[in-house]
Amino acid sequence: MSNREWWRSAVIYQVYLRSFVDGSGDGLGDIAGIRSRLPYLADLGIDAIWINPWYPSPQVDAGYDVADYRDVEPAFGTLADAEALLAECREHGIKVILDIVPNHTSDQHRWFREALATPSGSPERGRYVFRPGRGENGELPPTNWRAAFGGPAWERVEDGSWYLHLFAPEQPDLNWENPEVRAEFEDILRFWFDRGVAGFRIDVAHGLIKDPTFPDISDDPTEGPFNPGHPAWDQDPVHEIYRDWRRVADSYDEPRIFVSEAWVSPPERLARYVRSDELHTTFNFDFLRAPWDPKAMRAVIDDSTSMLADVGAPTTWVLSNHDVIRHLTRYGRAAGQENQPAGTVPTDLELGTRRARAAALLTLALPGGAYVYQGEELGLAEVEDLPVEALADPVWERSGHTSRGRDGCRVPLPWSGGEPPYGFSTGQPWLPQPKSWAALTAEVEAGEPGSMLELYRAALRIRRGQDGLGDGSLRWLDSAPNVLAFAREPGFCCVVNLSAGAVDLPPHSAILLTSGELVDGRLPSDHAAWLRTD
Repeated sequence: MSNREWWRSAVIYQVYLRSFVDGSGDGLGDIAGIRSRLPYLADLGIDAIWINPWYPSPQVDAGYDVADYRDVEPAFGTLADAEALLAECREHGIKVILDIVPNHTSDQHRWFREALATPSGSPERGRYVFRPGRGENGELPPTNWRAAFGGPAWERVEDGSWYLHLFAPEQPDLNWENPEVRAEFEDILRFWFDRGVAGFRIDVAHGLIKDPTFPDISDDPTEGPFNPGHPAWDQDPVHEIYRDWRRVADSYDEPRIFVSEAWVSPPERLARYVRSDELHTTFNFDFLRAPWDPKAMRAVIDDSTSMLADVGAPTTWVLSNHDVIRHLTRYGRAAGQENQPAGTVPTDLELGTRRARAAALLTLALPGGAYVYQGEELGLAEVEDLPVEALADPVWERSGHTSRGRDGCRVPLPWSGGEPPYGFSTGQPWLPQPKSWAALTAEVEAGEPGSMLELYRAALRIRRGQDGLGDGSLRWLDSAPNVLAFAREPGFCCVVNLSAGAVDLPPHSAILLTSGELVDGRLPSDHAAWLRTD
């Protein structure tokens, strides 16, 4: 595979910036922190990092409310700091992918301030989705749509008109039918591409175009971005935008790349985003949401690889990110309760850890690329008991304090030492860290046989040197019930035991790696093995 297609097999590490490392001592992660840990990332063996939004922002939604797309939030550093990071990443052989948020801006963005300062029907208003209200005096919202964070998806302004916000009221949706919006974002792409950014992760990639008739929802309007058929999501004209973006990316001598966050089902719809003239990759959320069940996992793997192969795109596997409960916790829950909100169901962390180790080997052996969410390589679980006064996610307030939101997967990383802040900062972290993490610091796990960190390091080292891994295809092997076994050519086999008892390994010439110790040469329940078969 040529270096120009590195993304087809890449392992990309997600840096949730505010929780990675704090270099300034204010309790918030920053660019200086990332720069200080580049040797750690290089030793881990990843190909690139994806950094969550670092733009100037009021931080209502942790930076996904962008006030200026061409600068850096002062709490994180400066544009010069960002350029220095890009240069140092190149020295370490690490590419950088940024987050871009095209569905909405902050209400503090210059454009939205201009929109509120001008009358209804003005060109400035035309950059956003403004609509007249319903009712005798326009006092009712234009539709019954609900915001993904809870509450109505419409907010009324002083002159009586309403604007759409599919997330928080401070995040007004842009009008992507407006040519000025399209031209602006193509220019933003070039601004960062010219500075050496390798690509972008596209936030809410399936949400830019809305049904122009703005119909009410006849069933449940609360499902937000997870509701197939909703008039705000996955509208066909969105693909025109990404064909334009692809032309921008391909115009560079070293083509830039995109990965989409598109909560789209079924796989046939998702595959449309990665056709040859659109985006390069898209997160596989069906795999992320799959239960620890062999039939469900195999079905997701088969459906995903088959649909994406039809359009010539690789699959991009992901187990956790900053928006979902960490997979170690999900896998430690009873069947059917994996995706319940944080703090609502019991979790067996020992079970979750065994399954998370096996899932890591499964994920990194599948065809295509993979993402690693910061902290999963340390074996971090969801923090489900954060004090309510510490909760910062807007979901907490917008849900009327019925959902704790996503803060539990965003707690700052433990690096060293026996108590908080575990080397994350010299100040007080923006979210409190649990005392149990003293045993899970990078310092403790580094060089420790059997630690989660050393498992990931070994897996990524083997993956990089194994011709059969990365982009390509797989061949399922005959196996015992509730066991997943597949071959990658040449000479590689992955076995994952999801049954209740130990199983024999298939014929092999060497054991490359196991997620835990074998018992009498057999693979225990909730374990995985990588085998050489040549």
